Amino acid sequence: MEGCTYSRKKPKGPAKRLYSVPEAAFYLGRTVDALREMIWAGKIPFIRDGRRILLDIRDMDAWIEQAKTRFSI
Repeated sequence: MEGCTYSRKKPKGPAKRLYSVPEAAFYLGRTVDALREMIWAGKIPFIRDGRRILLDIRDMDAWIEQAKTRFSI
């Protein structure tokens, strides 16, 4: 299809704040099982909505910042 241009529409509304366990695992670069272990160990807060477990992107970003280390001599 020559001459066709495709454009992606940006979603309307606020940015997504809550992520499912598989989405959060992808965001954090972890496996789903590794993320579940983090949750049960109390390393990262979560929200329970019935049987669903959701993670707040702000908590995930805070965990990333807290987990950073610097090399020191």
